[in-house]
Amino acid sequence: MLRRHDLAYVSPAAWRLALQSQPELATEPLVAGWADRGWPLIARRLTPGEAPGVPLGLPLPPCHGKRRLAFVLQAGDLLSTAPPPLLSAAIDVAPSAWRPTMERLVDLAAAHGGQARVFGSLAWRLLTGLDYLTPRSDLDVLLPLPCASDVTQLIAELAALERAAPMRLDGELVRDDGAAVNWRELHEGAGELLVKTSRDAVLLSASWFIP
Repeated sequence: MLRRHDLAYVSPAAWRLALQSQPELATEPLVAGWADRGWPLIARRLTPGEAPGVPLGLPLPPCHGKRRLAFVLQAGDLLSTAPPPLLSAAIDVAPSAWRPTMERLVDLAAAHGGQARVFGSLAWRLLTGLDYLTPRSDLDVLLPLPCASDVTQLIAELAALERAAPMRLDGELVRDDGAAVNWRELHEGAGELLVKTSRDAVLLSASWFIP
């Protein structure tokens, strides 16, 4: 099973077949040629009533209405999968004002024994070369959840980094099993956290998420 934010590269033939059920998309050049360009889709959760399969999404850039398209494909339609891009790989395509913050985030994750990854608008800009960023865009990051004794220090450092940053710093702390929470909820000391997995999103006690 794909985890949230994972990338899936779809066979062009399977993509053309999937678009046959959505003819209005098949005539949209950007969407029709998506798989031929080698661009990925992103894993999402199945919604009630959808057919079994691999649920995937395709967020279009602002110049195409910023629509979020949903598809359900089969495992055999996928050529490969990959985790979200490393944050370090996106530094060169980020706005210049963002880059010092991103470099510090990469170092912060490494200091806590992990690698920072990126999703959202900046990730799509890196993956496609299309302009997904707007003046209101956040920097969306994924950080591995460190051991319980380091969580408080990590989120305090994230909050300090955001205060000095030119953009809003959004994102999640992710456990080894893929369950994730927004880092800001932890920083605010919420007793219950919205825990997101590839299957659902549920409110659970903070002590469940961080034993």
